[in-house]
Amino acid sequence: AANDRLMPYLHLPVQAGSDHILKAMNRRHTAEDYLRLVERIRAARPDIALSGDFIVGFPGETEEDFADTMALVEQVRYAQAYSFRYSPRPGTLAAEAEEQVPEEVKAGRLARLQELLVRQQAEFNARFVGSEFDILLEKPGRHAGQLVGRSPWLQAVHVDAGGSAIGDIVRVRVERAGKNSLSAHIMGTENVRAHA
Repeated sequence: AANDRLMPYLHLPVQAGSDHILKAMNRRHTAEDYLRLVERIRAARPDIALSGDFIVGFPGETEEDFADTMALVEQVRYAQAYSFRYSPRPGTLAAEAEEQVPEEVKAGRLARLQELLVRQQAEFNARFVGSEFDILLEKPGRHAGQLVGRSPWLQAVHVDAGGSAIGDIVRVRVERAGKNSLSAHIMGTENVRAHA
């Protein structure tokens, strides 16, 4: 059973899946350390949504190093992640390194990584179609009469407001999943807990 003291969303940065690159970045963990931590977290909270962040094109990154990052992403299966191209910062050792990765290589790697991450996020979101949970209505949506809240897994959830207002906690059923958000309907006015 899930440990309900731990929310089902955790941002767990890693930056790369290559031990060579992690060492070059002065990180104190290896890819294996990270994967063991993910395993322990999922044992405590099997329904957890993990997010991460990645930097591609760090100086010295080879195609093999990048393949290690892609393999780690495949293994972890992120609900959401942030990914960036390395950009030199003046005065840092990395900026002075001779093995700079060409911009076009960085761009290609970033596109491949983001394609995988977007697919994983869409697959994660699709699991929730038909499920019910409570959300806190936080802000207006893009369309008239729409409000947006967050699921316990931090996905944006769009609903037709009906008689609900920002600050209400409502029970919703997910009808559709997009790659970045969920669409749901409010289960009934008896489920609304109005804010004080």
